[in-house]
Amino acid sequence: MYARTIPIVPAVHTKDAAFEYLTTRKDELIGWARKFSIFPYPFVTACCAMEFMAVSASPYDTDRFGAALPRFSPRQADLLMVVGTVTHKQAPVLLRVYEQMCEPKWVMAFGVCATSGGFYQNYAALPGIDKIIPVDIYIPGCPPRPEMVIDGIIQLQEKIAGASHPIITDRF
Repeated sequence: MYARTIPIVPAVHTKDAAFEYLTTRKDELIGWARKFSIFPYPFVTACCAMEFMAVSASPYDTDRFGAALPRFSPRQADLLMVVGTVTHKQAPVLLRVYEQMCEPKWVMAFGVCATSGGFYQNYAALPGIDKIIPVDIYIPGCPPRPEMVIDGIIQLQEKIAGASHPIITDRF
């Protein structure tokens, strides 16, 4: 990858004002922009919903991480937050929601039930959503504390910023 230069026009225009340049890679620039513009889609099925609501409240405020506005259409979201227990009957619906999301997309398993099936050791509960869709971040706990969710969002941001972005074209 070649480094591109982006001219920055100085605020004061004088006869001898020189242009300054910012040098970066396109992947780093796009990764930085994507990491602070996460649009989550909450797939909420169980008691972890209360902790999901607490994360958006003022003491924890996911807005400062760029993940504040939940989208209620999978076509507008890029982060699928599976919150709570998923049964075998709900698994095809979850897969359809995942397939409707545009690329790039990420998945967060929120709580022990979404991560591993939780304490439901029966025929109805799915033993982890990673059986049907790929998961990027696992947040354990029953229910997980808001601090753990914020830590998971920060880990996801690091993953997004460090990823290569194959969708980028050379139109800069």
